[in-house]
Amino acid sequence: VQLQASGGGLVQVGGSLRLSCAASGTILNPNIMGWYRQAPGKQRELVATISSVFGTNYADSLKGRFTISRDNGKNVVDLQMTSLEPEDTAVYYCTFKPLMGLNYWGQGTQVTVSS
Repeated sequence: VQLQASGGGLVQVGGSLRLSCAASGTILNPNIMGWYRQAPGKQRELVATISSVFGTNYADSLKGRFTISRDNGKNVVDLQMTSLEPEDTAVYYCTFKPLMGLNYWGQGTQVTVSS
């Protein structure tokens, strides 16, 4: 499975940004797609995941500001981020995991929130 992420960039505090990730290759269903992030000097952490089996799952601290969605027909997962804060600055990684299979990671896309 190959994951191609897009949509990262530089945004001011309070702004919004939308990330998108397309999965291609051998797509096994059902599966879980999602986003993790890693800030400098910190461990990678969950942002949100989405699947037809488990629904959506968010990091508690991001509920209400971030929204994950997916287009199953296109194997695309989006992450809408609003009210962005400097603490949201990180490399955001797309993930894809069949329920019975290995986890795949995208190459990461940088999000920088400037104050």
